[in-house]
Amino acid sequence: MNRVNTIVKKSLLTAILFSTVQFVNAQSLAEIIKKESVYYKIVDVPIPQHIKLEVGGLALTDDDKLGVSTRRGEVWVIDKPYSLNPSYNRYAHGLHEALGLAYKDKGFYLAQRAELTRLEDKNGDGKADVYKTIYSWPLSGNYHEYSFGPKFMSNGDMLVTLNLGWEGRGVSLVKWRGWLLKITPQGVMTPIATGLRSPSGFVINDKDAAFYTENQGDWVGSGRMTHLESGDFAGNTAGLRWTDDPKSPLKLKPTDVEIKSGLSIYEYAKKIPEIKPPAIWFPHAILGISTSDILIDNTAGKFGPFDGQWFVGDQGHSKIMRVFMEKVNGVYQGAAFPFVEGFSSGILRMIWGNDVSMFVGMTSRGWSSTGKEEFGLQRLVWTGKTPFEIKTIKAQSDGFLVEFTKPVNKQLAAESSSYTVTSFNYNYHSSYGSDIVDQKPAMVHSVKVSDDGLSAKLTVSGMRLGFIHQLKAEGIQSQMGEPLLHNTGFYTLNQVPGGVLKIANEHKMSMSGKMSNQPKRVNHMPVNWTNGPDKKFVVGTIPGLKFDFKEIEVAPGAKVQITFVNNDDMLHNLVILQPDLENADKVGQMAMELGLNGADLNYVPNSDLVLFHTGIVQPEKSESIYFVAPRKSGEYWVLCTFPGHSFTMRAKLIVK
Repeated sequence: MNRVNTIVKKSLLTAILFSTVQFVNAQSLAEIIKKESVYYKIVDVPIPQHIKLEVGGLALTDDDKLGVSTRRGEVWVIDKPYSLNPSYNRYAHGLHEALGLAYKDKGFYLAQRAELTRLEDKNGDGKADVYKTIYSWPLSGNYHEYSFGPKFMSNGDMLVTLNLGWEGRGVSLVKWRGWLLKITPQGVMTPIATGLRSPSGFVINDKDAAFYTENQGDWVGSGRMTHLESGDFAGNTAGLRWTDDPKSPLKLKPTDVEIKSGLSIYEYAKKIPEIKPPAIWFPHAILGISTSDILIDNTAGKFGPFDGQWFVGDQGHSKIMRVFMEKVNGVYQGAAFPFVEGFSSGILRMIWGNDVSMFVGMTSRGWSSTGKEEFGLQRLVWTGKTPFEIKTIKAQSDGFLVEFTKPVNKQLAAESSSYTVTSFNYNYHSSYGSDIVDQKPAMVHSVKVSDDGLSAKLTVSGMRLGFIHQLKAEGIQSQMGEPLLHNTGFYTLNQVPGGVLKIANEHKMSMSGKMSNQPKRVNHMPVNWTNGPDKKFVVGTIPGLKFDFKEIEVAPGAKVQITFVNNDDMLHNLVILQPDLENADKVGQMAMELGLNGADLNYVPNSDLVLFHTGIVQPEKSESIYFVAPRKSGEYWVLCTFPGHSFTMRAKLIVK
């Protein structure tokens, strides 16, 4: 009963916080959409009122007509889809939730709930008169058993993916739910890989390599993209129940995946060779909440400066992300970036039009999305203007090479303070989703800007294999003074060139104690404090959002231990800043603007104004921090930076 009450309280609190975040984001989202539309314009494809075009698949015909399959079991063919007056013809109907579409050899192919089907119009009247089953699979009747595809390989074989059923968690009630299957045009099926949960988006690149996107759920900490090869296990154990089948390329069983500690899927892959870690992570609620289709830019620069990069849709956030993919030591990995928001419904499918615009097909019925329309069909058109963006982030053995779409202001780009790097991860476990875990700041030691101003080589300490690295470039401007349209990228670091991370010389020095730089949150007494702290303080809170002290005094360079006891019924932290009242105001405001990252960052901004801090301390809990007091005399501000607390919860550390 207590557990139920706790869950109810957490759910209520989440709802309150979520409504607040939505209100804040509603204002900023409009600004983001306005800025993005200067470079990429969203154009509606008119849909007749009597047609419920809940898009499940998109495919262009040989004569440049647009085929659209729908969740309602129809296929429509749209003539003149680029115009303001397209015409719609219902080509087929009576299908079972067609969530994919392809066109080849003058016919459409699609995955229904229970089969891969080819549709043909033999008599030329614009209606399918042949519904041919290529291959069928069993159904249990579970509502969640979606089927996706197909995608054609270079040899003409097709790939389809089968969603798990749902009974409070993902279940594979019948073969081959949770699998990637290869099917020949003659109907010969070969299972390729399992561990899939909700594989609505997948693509085959020019090397015939298959990749699929996954949504947060059981066994899935956050949205991600994984490269799948024969015998791979992508993480969800439900599909492993069919590995006894002679066709299965792997023999791993659900009982072989024993999760006993909070490790990442990258770490578990060292224990279980069949596990394939993601090539790309999409941090949940930051880069979408339900990843969908994948579209590779093969337009040779006709869609902007991102030729060869990958676009990934998100159903829940009605947006498209951008991915730079590279192969390091034979392993796919790369960086994900924001791209374009503001679509009318939940994005499920994307394809290129022959005019090099992007068709975007959408549906939201039963799957809530920020775009409030029940369904939609739009085109994304490049305006011809080049946005100032981080074009790529490439892994180096000792940092990252950051490339830009326009030359940068070299003076700003050469400053280490213009960049921040933070690494974090997600737990691999059977629970639904994961909080961000093991988050740590890395240190940008030096920056070398290229002569043409189009790239900057960052030397970074604190990089970690198997972790996502958030790289922010908030201090960067172009030569013309433009800020970056999007200043953040997320790199999934599975490998580095040469296979070994190099530690920057500066970091080695700090580890040996030869530098004055020190971490801002140290919870254990440094080993070289052989005589302990010079000063110990135990501080707390009093009602009215206040610390129970106004000031404490230490000598310059003193070794200090502060134990912060939170005897309030609210969350608090303790943050020590540089002198100056204006700094206190700035940091308090910066903490409020951390948004979705706030809790993960303990509501402490990554700023040079912050000297030392605790984490967020729960009611009736405490935390000790250890630091060497500044050598410069002055009045250093002490704040609680939990949003809204900093204006009254202030004190001073006097150094004299």
